[in-house]
Amino acid sequence: MPTRIFQPEGTRLPTSLVEEWRKIPAAVVADLLRGTGHVDAGIRPLRRFGTKSWLVGSAITARCEGADYGAVHHAIDVAEAGDVVVVDAGGRSDAAMIGELLSGSARRKGIVGVIVDGAVRDAGMLSEWADFAIFSRWVTPRGPSSMEGGSVNEPISFGGVPVSPFDLIIGDDDGLVIVPRGRAEELLTPALARVKAEVEWEAVLATGRSTIEVFNVPKAEKAQ
Repeated sequence: MPTRIFQPEGTRLPTSLVEEWRKIPAAVVADLLRGTGHVDAGIRPLRRFGTKSWLVGSAITARCEGADYGAVHHAIDVAEAGDVVVVDAGGRSDAAMIGELLSGSARRKGIVGVIVDGAVRDAGMLSEWADFAIFSRWVTPRGPSSMEGGSVNEPISFGGVPVSPFDLIIGDDDGLVIVPRGRAEELLTPALARVKAEVEWEAVLATGRSTIEVFNVPKAEKAQ
């Protein structure tokens, strides 16, 4: 069956809203979502982000069938600048779904990254691109075997988390978190407040006060 391209419901999040989310690290988002949005920890970035910036963008989904990567080609084709291509390859390790050539094409379009529940290749080159992020579960030299199946912009499961087109992807050195599109505006204010609070906690702890005091940890009992 040829690759199928679905018409997503809704529209991309406003650019201004996405830009505000660039201030929020993955750990803060994961805590706000109370364990429902963080992706399997086995999916890791190829390069370290450090503390300066991380991956943030709207999802374009690609569901691959077996070792076929047709959906990845079509997802890159329909994605726009600022998007993240989210590849559900079923976690398989024996065939890379993307490498330098496709990633380079995506990068030139302004796509900010590709995340793969599966394998990638050309890791040496991809890990050198500071303006394009790759997360994957595996790295392998073997490429795909066909390019005529799968689907684009269909709801998928990625690393154990549901992902729909235009959901917000946030990824840094801690891992990946998915913010449902419908909750991105609602969660922004508490996320920014948590970031502010963490800065304040750090300043107070730097004065020598204990974490027991600062975080109001319940008293412990002495063991008999």
